[in-house]
Amino acid sequence: MHSMSSAADFEELEAKAARNFLRFIEQTNCKQIIYLTGISNEEELSRHLSSRLKVEEILGSGRVALTALRAGIIVGSGSASFEIIRDLVEKLPVMIAPRWLNTSCQPIAIRNVIQFLAGVAMKKKYFNKNFDIGGPFVLSYKDMLLQFAEVRGLKRHIITVPVMTPKLSSYWLYFITSTSYQLAVNLVHSMKVNVICRPNNLAQELGIFLFSYKEAVTMAFAKIEQQMVLSSWKDALSSSNPHLDLLSYAEVPTHGCYRDLKWREIKGSPELVMQNIWSIGGAKGWYYGNNLWKIRGLIDKFAGGVGLRRGRTNAHSIQTGDALDFWRVLLADKQHNRLLLFAEMKLPGEAWLEFRIMKKHHKLQLRQTATFRPKGLWGRLYWLAMLPFHHFIFNGMINNIIKTNK
Repeated sequence: MHSMSSAADFEELEAKAARNFLRFIEQTNCKQIIYLTGISNEEELSRHLSSRLKVEEILGSGRVALTALRAGIIVGSGSASFEIIRDLVEKLPVMIAPRWLNTSCQPIAIRNVIQFLAGVAMKKKYFNKNFDIGGPFVLSYKDMLLQFAEVRGLKRHIITVPVMTPKLSSYWLYFITSTSYQLAVNLVHSMKVNVICRPNNLAQELGIFLFSYKEAVTMAFAKIEQQMVLSSWKDALSSSNPHLDLLSYAEVPTHGCYRDLKWREIKGSPELVMQNIWSIGGAKGWYYGNNLWKIRGLIDKFAGGVGLRRGRTNAHSIQTGDALDFWRVLLADKQHNRLLLFAEMKLPGEAWLEFRIMKKHHKLQLRQTATFRPKGLWGRLYWLAMLPFHHFIFNGMINNIIKTNK
């Protein structure tokens, strides 16, 4: 029911969605609706928070019992607030920021949110009630940015100024982070409102230990790193419906990333091109500039990384989870003509390399994509410094993969 990033008239869209939902749910045997919404205790609310409150009123007007859990900033990988904070902290060593960074909020870990949602389910004592849920500490948005930087091992300086209008603040968020402008506008207006919980005993009643903000950020990054461990992919696939195309969900992030995309038309056998891709690394090398790859491996070893010595797990096949020189195979899917690698070398950021054969305009083409998500200023400088090398290496690589098909 949350649509503020998709349209300027999101209030009416959200209200309409709530009414439609209520109309259909009342035709079922549902006993309880649990609605996760925003904290709305201030007299003057933003459009965003006012809309959340309106949706809650609509859902509570039906015959199905409503339990509303009102939260502020939810800290978890992939959420809009988490990614915006990550973009700001990792991109800007020094921030000249609007004064709304001094606004107070009470962030809560996504793990705690899930515990609250599960805890109130089908318990009549919580029917037709609302509760504010938050972490153990009240922080300013500035505190959140600085603590996020501490967790990431970064030193950041923030200077707040009173001259930024809401519109200018929205543009500031839009150009620096990966958020849309519409979402930035609504977030800025919401961030001027204190988001602090009313006291209640819900956490104690449900036996929930509340994690601090820094603990929540640490857990979020542990989750991100866990997604790079291939056992998680395998476990998900082995326990799922084999008819679902779950491999298509193994996607490379796009927010705050640099990309180098190359493509070439395949005029010969796509099977041979795929065979060439599946032979990459190890003794075969990387199809172009092998000495440069070796030098990069030596530098990585001196920096305490894995280097190129790991080679390939198997000279003739690649499996999801294999080590491949200083890469890890995230996805090896011959059925869908896709190989996805994640860099385990020492880098000021995170890197992926993907090969995919796909059809475009009734022709097969090989798409080779290098993606880099920088960590801080050094990460951005690293990518810029490597651009000349990338130009020759990545062009040479894809050209030779295609050439060996002729």
